[in-house]
Amino acid sequence: MTHIQPRPRKFWPPVDPVTHTSVEEERQHRKQRLAATFRLFGRYGYDKGLAGHVTARDPEHHDRFWINPLGQHFSTIRVSDLHLVDIDGNVLHGDRAINQAGFTIHSAIHRSRPDVVAAAHTHSTYGKAWSSLGRPLAPLSQDAAAFYEDQVIFDPYTGVVLTEGEGRRLVEALGDRKLAILKNHGLLTLGPSVEAAAWWFISAEDAAHTQLLAEAAGTPQPIDHETALLTRAQVGTQQGGAYNFHPLWEWIVAAEPDLLD
Repeated sequence: MTHIQPRPRKFWPPVDPVTHTSVEEERQHRKQRLAATFRLFGRYGYDKGLAGHVTARDPEHHDRFWINPLGQHFSTIRVSDLHLVDIDGNVLHGDRAINQAGFTIHSAIHRSRPDVVAAAHTHSTYGKAWSSLGRPLAPLSQDAAAFYEDQVIFDPYTGVVLTEGEGRRLVEALGDRKLAILKNHGLLTLGPSVEAAAWWFISAEDAAHTQLLAEAAGTPQPIDHETALLTRAQVGTQQGGAYNFHPLWEWIVAAEPDLLD
């Protein structure tokens, strides 16, 4: 009779935390995940013309961040396409224009929120639809509970965000939350890593889609307050965001390895 030695159970974490030995390694890590985020967003149909931008703070020069060039479709962006801009709007690396509204939003965030490494905003369909209702996402599911009492409605819509004052108003409204629902505009997520900000955007878009479907079908029954808070502490952490991004990273790199160029 064959004796089978039981293997130790391992439930969490699914991947080992990433450590870097130099600022160059950390910069490359952020840029690779940023390029992967654009490819994923392209796959999910979040690209809309000139709209949409995701940024990653440079790990060495904290007043600079990496951003996508204006007018390049998300599905074609590579690491080498990313542009570096400083907090005053000077493009330090890259030869194309960048989105002015994107700069206004992200410069205000990176200037005022040192805890934020990355921020993501696109004109995704369900995010736009939900934003027109002027309501926070309800904890209708375990996934949606990640945003329970960790979101804000940015209201009113006053046009394209082009002025420094509008950027400051957004930051003041955000506080320390990770999701902003920009009234009549769309979703904005922030995170202490590119992975977390990207996953939270994908998850918030899905939560908006889910709630629109649920409310169209009937009267949803949300998770109660105490359980929603508990669930947020379980699934809404920065580690949870990074871990959830990991299988998407592995998939998109395997499917589109040129993004690393």
